[in-house]
Amino acid sequence: MLDNLALYRARIVRHSFKRHSHETYVIGMVEQGVQRFLCESTNFITPPRGLIIINPGEVHTGEAAIPSGFFYRAIYPTIEDFQTVAAEVADFGGAASTRAIPWFHQRVIDHPALFSAWEQLHRDLETPHVSPLEIQSRYRLLLAGLISSYAEMPTPDALLRRRANHSIQRVCEYMQAHYAQDITLRELAAVVHWTPYYLIRIFKAETGLPPHAYLEGIRVQHAQRLIRQGRALADVAYATGFSSQSHMTTTFRRIMGVTPGAYARALQS
Repeated sequence: MLDNLALYRARIVRHSFKRHSHETYVIGMVEQGVQRFLCESTNFITPPRGLIIINPGEVHTGEAAIPSGFFYRAIYPTIEDFQTVAAEVADFGGAASTRAIPWFHQRVIDHPALFSAWEQLHRDLETPHVSPLEIQSRYRLLLAGLISSYAEMPTPDALLRRRANHSIQRVCEYMQAHYAQDITLRELAAVVHWTPYYLIRIFKAETGLPPHAYLEGIRVQHAQRLIRQGRALADVAYATGFSSQSHMTTTFRRIMGVTPGAYARALQS
């Protein structure tokens, strides 16, 4: 269950994460310092030992709120992981639903014990001294605890309506299918039979990003996947639609906080 679980650890001082989204959940931990971030249209401050939850597809930022920065860890559970555990939790209570996807409204959680449990899991995932059975058990129990205490359980259809209307979803799906190509604004507008101006206005209102920034996020997600497969960075840049390796590096670092090379080296360590 943890084979595809991504981890992140860094000290952030001057770097500012621009508006972006993930296809996974984000469970963030501010170990020291203070972070501020925008999620959707609301600003948040995360103090030391603060736990953060971002839902898949939610546009957010991140930066230091004090000059000394902050020490940060993050775990990125997949939708499938949360959906699987949610079904097990519901079944235990006699109301199983295999389609429900947890949705969290509380972005910052002040719960010292819960923070410590997630932080220790992140540390143990970085080292090989804990057995897979223990790690898998703790991970599932922590997901179940978040779901039971903090999540709503909308169906995928309700979740889709919340995040975007049907036309915008079609545009997003088009970009997902053609991300490696040189997509034009007129091409996207034609997908839903809108004018380019109307598309830009509605797309940003629904997703929080203009189309080009949303496309960059998709390309970075696919670049991560190819880097995990061991592909050369120059090949990754070409395969994901970036104009050059330098362009990919700049965009990747702006969104992920590290360069593609550093990301690849971390996977090998």
